[in-house]
Amino acid sequence: MFSHLPTPALDPILSLSVAYRNDQRENKVDLGIGVYKDSQGQTPVMKAISQAQDIVVETQKTKAYVGLAGCEEFNQSMVDLLLVGTSAMDRVSAIQTPGASGALRMLGDLMKVAQPDTVVWISNPSYVNHKPVMEAAGLKVKFYRYFSSETKQVDVAAMLDDLSTAGKNDVVLLHGCCHNPTGADIDFAAWEEITRLSQKNGFTPFVDIAYQGFGDGLEEDAKGLRFMADNVEEMLITTSCSKNFGLYRERTGAAIVVGKNQKDVGNAKGKLLTLARSTYTMPPDHGAALVKTILGSDTLTQVWKQELSEMQQRLVSLRHTLCNELRNNHNTSQFDFIESHKGMFTVLGFSQEQMTRLREEFGIYGVGDGRINIAGLTENHIPYVADAIVKVS
Repeated sequence: MFSHLPTPALDPILSLSVAYRNDQRENKVDLGIGVYKDSQGQTPVMKAISQAQDIVVETQKTKAYVGLAGCEEFNQSMVDLLLVGTSAMDRVSAIQTPGASGALRMLGDLMKVAQPDTVVWISNPSYVNHKPVMEAAGLKVKFYRYFSSETKQVDVAAMLDDLSTAGKNDVVLLHGCCHNPTGADIDFAAWEEITRLSQKNGFTPFVDIAYQGFGDGLEEDAKGLRFMADNVEEMLITTSCSKNFGLYRERTGAAIVVGKNQKDVGNAKGKLLTLARSTYTMPPDHGAALVKTILGSDTLTQVWKQELSEMQQRLVSLRHTLCNELRNNHNTSQFDFIESHKGMFTVLGFSQEQMTRLREEFGIYGVGDGRINIAGLTENHIPYVADAIVKVS
């Protein structure tokens, strides 16, 4: 049965973790996989999560199935976190999923059932999982221009020019904030313009927001998404608790559908549950139980928001410190764009050969497309990393 299968290609990101672990050098730095690390180089369990975990352990009396939709209190909490104050609150439904990638697949499957000829437009570049998940759902994928290799910023004019050709059978996938892999985000004016194009041309916006709170803060990071949800009839959203709650291994996410009315989104949710039944059946509960506990407590919510704010401010500080090191000790402003990017990631503009040199000569692990995880840095790493970047550039 299996002898004819080809040798699989290595995952471009996850395979780096294996190579990093096997590297015996003391000066190695892992800037590959997208996890947040503190100043000691550890991915911490947030205090709010620890406190919520104590509550869950004390109060949870059963491990019986929760249901196909997962925890409905969690689902409502995710909707509130993203859409509070918008008209979409009256015409939305959500299901809990195994991470945001699970949500991507569920919504991909929903699109295939609801509109089989759907074309999904994805930014170039985009999150490495966007294209394969949409194609695995049987959908056609097209790319719109997004990132300028010259300015290292969003090429808004080129993006809007491409999206002006998207029509009623198309879905436009956008990053809610902290674009992966570039770190370059569209501004609010671009959100407004894309919304107008959706209204005019009839395409459906699909917002993947995996890093809310890591860019400019919880509320600011949702500003564009909320404007869009307030002004389009239909919209798809995926969200993740991996980064802003630190629940990476718990695989906690949600798939959200905004529709014309409650009847439509109720039907969409029913179809999502049927699709879930034939794949993973029910999502894991533990992470959702923790998030529900935090967001159901004013005290724990404030603890969580403070921790998240500190993480966001540290990311800003890491970018600033790295750019200062490059400017002051290496006399180069070539990488100043790093300071203007948001969230965890930045694309250096390096070739695959340069990224290989970083790894082989300096033990600095980044993705072959030039992406590095700023959140993987510690303050002590910065002089060494800056020196290596300059030597490879």
